[in-house]
Amino acid sequence: METHTLQQVTQTEIAQVFSSEFPLQMECGVQFGPIDVAYETYGTLNASSDNAILVCHALTGNAHAAGFSSNDPKTAGWWNSLIGVGKPLDTEKYFVVCSNFFGSCYGTTGSISENPKTGKPYGLDFPQMTVRDMVNVQKALIDKLGIKKIKTVIGGSLGGMQVLEWTLLFPQLVESIIPIATAAQHSPWAIALNAIARQAIMNDPAWQNGNYYNSIQPENGLSLARQIAMLSYRSEQEFAERFHRERIKVNGKDSTYRFDNENYFQSENYLRYQGKKLVNRFDANTYLYISRAMDLHDVAANRGELNDVLHTIDKPALCIGIDSDILYPVREQKQIAQYLPHSTYNEISSPYGHDAFLIEFEKVGNFVREFFKKYSL
Repeated sequence: METHTLQQVTQTEIAQVFSSEFPLQMECGVQFGPIDVAYETYGTLNASSDNAILVCHALTGNAHAAGFSSNDPKTAGWWNSLIGVGKPLDTEKYFVVCSNFFGSCYGTTGSISENPKTGKPYGLDFPQMTVRDMVNVQKALIDKLGIKKIKTVIGGSLGGMQVLEWTLLFPQLVESIIPIATAAQHSPWAIALNAIARQAIMNDPAWQNGNYYNSIQPENGLSLARQIAMLSYRSEQEFAERFHRERIKVNGKDSTYRFDNENYFQSENYLRYQGKKLVNRFDANTYLYISRAMDLHDVAANRGELNDVLHTIDKPALCIGIDSDILYPVREQKQIAQYLPHSTYNEISSPYGHDAFLIEFEKVGNFVREFFKKYSL
């Protein structure tokens, strides 16, 4: 029987930031360790240790935010156009750090990691982490790297949730923030979408209550979960302009009246392709944990009323919304900006929906440059 394997993205460094003797106190009440963190750095930390920028990645992302060549997919990172010499996150000026967050499957400890007590993957024995737990793990890495100040914390989607938590948990360390296409509280709409995606995974017989690591992972369920998510990441406008009502043809014939796996609309073909891509690089249990962590995200939890909590963030903030984003619509970005005392709001006009922050690099970069110039960062 084929064993479940994961195509890992090579990370530059792995650091242990918590141990079994000195564990992380998690929000769920569990003391957990050891915890390893996969991370990459770009540029050089200055003598004052105060020129760092922290980049926070989204749901299925990783620490490989930048590479050596934007033309080589093996080395290019997911934000390659923004990080590097002369780019908005200029590595001649800043020490840029991107770490794989706690609970992911790209080198940082998560459900796919080996449980030292059993010698097997944690699976569903892994405790449910939260966005605050992710940030506390990142903070331990920042301390280990000797960073004294962070010029800005930047990220989109789940990365933006981390950004907001950073300045609330460690305001003395952060000079500014750039939350992009994100939420201060995960909405009922977003929670519902995640719930359906999790059901897709757990209803796959191959899931085996999370105990699939000696066989194959629930590929059909994970693929379907990704397809559900993709509908919220893009927009109706993009689908209409990109796919129209074009059909797939086999041997020059249109046979879409049959229910088989080779004949369907181009829009269906795109979703299936995206589902297959994720199956080849991600872990199903990890998807369950991360999506639940997003649902639990609420910066006001145990802190007070949302507007009052946001008002305590007394740092320069650049909030970026996307006009076609149906997952985290612009009204949520405007609400965040409205209650941050020193905020700037910019909006990306794009047909690409929520994913525009991973596509519209020039627009994002221009906003970042203007923000840095305005506050002399």
